[in-house]
Amino acid sequence: MKRYLIIIAAAFFGGFLALGTYRLMENNKMGRSGFSSTPFPVRQASYAPVNGPDFVEAASRSVHAVVHIKTEYQQKTSLYDFFFRGFFDYNNGGRPYVATGSGVVISDDGYIVTNNHVVQDADYIEVTLNDKRSYEAKIIGNDPTTDIALIKISETSLPFLVFGNSDQVKVGEWVLAVGNPFNLTSTVTAGIVSAKARNINILGDNTSIESFIQTDAAVNPGNSGGALVNTSGDLIGINAAIASNTGSYTGYSFAIPSNLVKKVVEDLKEYGTTQRGYMGLTPVDITSEFARQNGISDIHGVYVYDVNENSAAREAGIKKGDIITKVNSINVNSVSELLEIVGQYRPGDRVNLTFSRNSSEKNVDMVLRNKNGLLGLVKKEEMDVISLLGADLTPLSKDEKRWLRLENGVKVSKLKDGLLSQQGIRENYIILAIDKTPIKDTEDIQKALTGKRGGVLIEGIYPNRMRAYYMIVLKE
Repeated sequence: MKRYLIIIAAAFFGGFLALGTYRLMENNKMGRSGFSSTPFPVRQASYAPVNGPDFVEAASRSVHAVVHIKTEYQQKTSLYDFFFRGFFDYNNGGRPYVATGSGVVISDDGYIVTNNHVVQDADYIEVTLNDKRSYEAKIIGNDPTTDIALIKISETSLPFLVFGNSDQVKVGEWVLAVGNPFNLTSTVTAGIVSAKARNINILGDNTSIESFIQTDAAVNPGNSGGALVNTSGDLIGINAAIASNTGSYTGYSFAIPSNLVKKVVEDLKEYGTTQRGYMGLTPVDITSEFARQNGISDIHGVYVYDVNENSAAREAGIKKGDIITKVNSINVNSVSELLEIVGQYRPGDRVNLTFSRNSSEKNVDMVLRNKNGLLGLVKKEEMDVISLLGADLTPLSKDEKRWLRLENGVKVSKLKDGLLSQQGIRENYIILAIDKTPIKDTEDIQKALTGKRGGVLIEGIYPNRMRAYYMIVLKE
């Protein structure tokens, strides 16, 4: 009997609950239709953000300072071009190839910063402003190691963007990407900073600086060279790349930090080439596995794997196995962060390093040197000559001189596309003389080649002591 009463009570309560729910739904329905009102206050849902970021002013300032860049160039002939591209469109009908990108006006007198890959090898550059005025532009200078180029148009009173401080950019901060994707006019997209000091290995050179600001603002082909700005409209980066397996935006894009851009632009404007300070060491990221294998208890900082002879690091007393933790009191925890900070200084500049050696923290001042291991600034003519040769050149160490019994020489430490590789010269070849003139450093190479035309004789030696002579041809 008791069990029966419990079942009846439960059924009654369930029915009462169902009836109450039904009446409540009916009341709500009547309240929405205007026949009745609910017994509690109701607020209409709003999808507008409350106290959210306001992009209007930043976008308005940015779109007028971001330009469309069109480049024309003659396609270099190759076996691939002949068999695959040339088979269907031989010689492109004699027409130049056209590419497009973006740029950012950084001064009212027509200086524009963009990516090096946007204008590299261009025979003609056309800049179109947001108000549809078009101009021919000229290249002031470029730096492949940071993918930055400075171009200029002949115009004044232009709207421009002011450099912000990229060191102060925070992960999670709202940003805008402004550019010309898919050959469209100025387009604005929004996102947040997803990460900093990203290295995605796209510049393909061990001397390159890759320390990108990563963002999820949509960036597509054509955005290269465009602006990354904060909500104040300050330029905090130059958009350079996307992470994609389709060729279009799939989630993340990457921008060169404005502090690095600003320094490179100042160099190109004043000297015609980048004046970059080098420490002369090989840094390595410290992972858990690397720390375990090398007996490192703290994974913070950057490990010094090697120190070059006649380098700023050697002069300052840095040794293999040291762990760099700070540069000028700024924490560094990756190779990207280290190179980004040091890349903002010129040869002859002094920086302070904090490092750990045998678990003891030390401090030392380091005077940075140029790429050739010297303290002075690099002349544009010298860079032009080295560019033609297509090589990284380094002074000989004392051990190399002793082993080879040499008093002078400059080593080809890395080969690129240029005159040396075209003649069959291999890496580690040591240039001893050019047209019988002894070579002690890269300045001697620049002097020996300046003004030369036609055939030039290079005499040198390989580390196995095999002598070799090569003839390179400088164009008239």
